[in-house]
Amino acid sequence: MIHASSLTALTDIIPRPQVVYLDPMFPHRQKSALVKKEMRVFQSLVGPDLDADGLLEPARQLATKRVVVKRPDYAPPLADVATPNAIVTKGHRFDIYPGTPE
Repeated sequence: MIHASSLTALTDIIPRPQVVYLDPMFPHRQKSALVKKEMRVFQSLVGPDLDADGLLEPARQLATKRVVVKRPDYAPPLADVATPNAIVTKGHRFDIYPGTPE
């Protein structure tokens, strides 16, 4: 485990991985049902994930093959960068972006 900002730590990883998996905090949803108590406490402690959009481009520069981003089905693509490649499940979507070949 590395205690660092993901935005800066991504540039220091050697060798470059083939795949980078991003699982940012889900954006707030206007819905009457509450999330589980543990997640409500966690969200209240860390606040909204304001820098998640900034992770996509560094992750794409790092990965040699692809970047997979887990998103809820209601959320827009990370950093508003659409991709035709996605795996859709009940309630979630895994957006797949090309990486940068070596």
